Amino acid sequence: MSYPDVGVAGLAELLAGPVVPAARGLLGCRLSAGGVTVRITEVEAYAGTAGDPASHAHRGRTPRNAVMFGPAGHAYVYFTYGMHWCVNVVTGPEGEASAVLLRAGEVVEGVEVARSRRTAVRRDADLARGPARLCAALGIDRTAYGRYLLGDGSVRLRPAAEPVPDTAIAAGPRVGVTGAHDVPWRFWADGEPTVSQYRRHVPRTRR
Repeated sequence: MSYPDVGVAGLAELLAGPVVPAARGLLGCRLSAGGVTVRITEVEAYAGTAGDPASHAHRGRTPRNAVMFGPAGHAYVYFTYGMHWCVNVVTGPEGEASAVLLRAGEVVEGVEVARSRRTAVRRDADLARGPARLCAALGIDRTAYGRYLLGDGSVRLRPAAEPVPDTAIAAGPRVGVTGAHDVPWRFWADGEPTVSQYRRHVPRTRR
């Protein structure tokens, strides 16, 4: 199934605005790559250089985070813990470096392909439950860095077929961040079984 471009202009306008409304608006949107489509059910907002110490761009531009500085609608992909890829959608005006981490989703197309990439998973609800699992299910890696997501490329973001109403959106602290961890900028579709489990970051202590 292919999704029509109806509403893509509206999605582009949303992404070009402030990061928190953009994050909430991404819930229910569909991300397609590698023969799999995921309906986004959980996200986290990061404000970049605007006083958000949890953001990768908080200290300024680097080769790693350069795409975060705009324009909006591009993919910021990074490697974490030496083994996992995570994908973000760049938002806001150029230069602000805000982005939305895609934390979890429901595989709505290409379930068998996603299962072939996530062979240890027993439940379909766990195929893209968590940012690293989402990328694994979609086959997203460093090659997606900087891709424009609203075009017709190999990684595509499309508006929600059924937008998640504000009354069905829950909010809470972000996961696994060392700074500003109590800022309630994690948003999810309430009641969705694909939403990841919250774990507050606990700094390691030296022995």
